[in-house]
Amino acid sequence: MLPYRIGTGYDIHKLEENRDLIIGGVKIPHEKGLLGHSDADVLIHAIIDALLGALALSDIGTIFPDTDAQFKDADSTVLLRKVCELVFSKGYKIGNIDSNIIAQAPKMMPHIPLMKEKLSEIIGIDIEQISIKAKTNEKMDAVGEKKAIEANAVVLVYREN
Repeated sequence: MLPYRIGTGYDIHKLEENRDLIIGGVKIPHEKGLLGHSDADVLIHAIIDALLGALALSDIGTIFPDTDAQFKDADSTVLLRKVCELVFSKGYKIGNIDSNIIAQAPKMMPHIPLMKEKLSEIIGIDIEQISIKAKTNEKMDAVGEKKAIEANAVVLVYREN
């Protein structure tokens, strides 16, 4: 087994009325929320896919299928905990996470410190090991037109010898 492995993850969800906007495990005040089978937390979903990808363990849709009623409106922080347990059971630790949230609105920067704190608690790593950046799409495409929010993430996992 390789001592270091890298994974990437990506997610996008449509914005809809009458939904909570939850990103990075944080409820963000906004007139719309993300539509999905679970709570549609794009950041956590991207991180989950990056972790699964690093160990070639498929993807979030395979592990937590949207055809399974038990994941309807699921709290993505619970799903992230399960994936971290899987990573740890394979003998790996999480070195760092680098991520982007791409949203035209609302502004993400004020919420990033709490997101990092929540993710740090869930994953069991220091806040300094988590990078979350906020971007816009300069009013282009569905994200730029405030119809969707997307996120991407890269993770490094490692084994100690």
